[in-house]
Amino acid sequence: MDGLDLIKTFREVAFRRSFSRAADSLGMSKATVSRYVAELEARSGVRLLNRSTRALSLTDAGQVLLDRSTELVAMAENTLNDLQGHGATPRGRLRMSAPNGLIAGWMSDVIAEFINRYPDVYVSLVFTNNAIDLIEEGIDIHLTGGRIDDMNLIVRRLVQYDMVVCASPAYWARRGIPQVPEDMARHDVLSYSAMPTTHLPFETDGRAHDVAVHSRMEANDAVALIELALRGVGVAYVPEPLAQSHLERGALVPVLREHMPHEHWLYAAYSQRRHNSAAMRAMLDFLEQSMAQHGDPPAMPPMPPALPVARPVIVTAAAPAAPSPSPVAAPEATCALSRAPGAARASASAGRKDTPPRQ
Repeated sequence: MDGLDLIKTFREVAFRRSFSRAADSLGMSKATVSRYVAELEARSGVRLLNRSTRALSLTDAGQVLLDRSTELVAMAENTLNDLQGHGATPRGRLRMSAPNGLIAGWMSDVIAEFINRYPDVYVSLVFTNNAIDLIEEGIDIHLTGGRIDDMNLIVRRLVQYDMVVCASPAYWARRGIPQVPEDMARHDVLSYSAMPTTHLPFETDGRAHDVAVHSRMEANDAVALIELALRGVGVAYVPEPLAQSHLERGALVPVLREHMPHEHWLYAAYSQRRHNSAAMRAMLDFLEQSMAQHGDPPAMPPMPPALPVARPVIVTAAAPAAPSPSPVAAPEATCALSRAPGAARASASAGRKDTPPRQ
């Protein structure tokens, strides 16, 4: 029998920690799975699994094989699928999952272009902020901005993005604009629960550091925090692409841009045990190619300085009142703050160096 099939069977047993569950997943009998693992142990000359009536665990040799075979199996399956699907037309149902709010902004443009280009593909989008099992949920591609520690998934890095600290002009006018990260300690923070709720990460002179903050509330949906920030409730620390439209029109004003870390990436993850259809491969390639055009949101143009605020004329009782000049309305906080030089957005990916993702 083929050695790659033996390794793939062993990996399934290792992931499932059970011969029975591995057999169900592979559509094989338990006896066949056991025989495949025994054959692999015989060929390698070492025991790969510790078996007992109650538990199953990896030996040191088994752990080495599991770790080193990940890229081998992925490369073999991708090569075979590419050969089998060469010239095939993408068609059928493609099921994708993503965090709530990711369809906003440039991502909606990418999905729309894909649907127009591949009319025979039916895209099913599932939005969730919870961890999901791609196999059990029948997900072909999962988009996420967080780290992926599941060794059973293949990860493609799509585009780097920034986090942003922002609030409404009215909030900044009421509470003052922070000049350094430590100033955030006196503000009401709307915390993204995917991050620590008591500290926020910043970077100063190339040095990463956390700042203790007062969290007014938290949510696992960045879009909800943005909506509350628009209403002046507090300061949001959220992925910038989700807030970009509000930043561009001045409804939210960013601060501390020079102190934001730049290690955040959008990933596409898929199971190496799931059949890679032509539609799935087309979507992965399309996402990768499109991110170069749509991934970096358009830079905010520099704004002119804010107009000075007119001071009221004070009239004393001892002197006759001079004719009052025509009242000059003070510019709204939206104008004064959104036009500040610090509101101009630098390109999110300028000067960055690509670093390898977690394998």
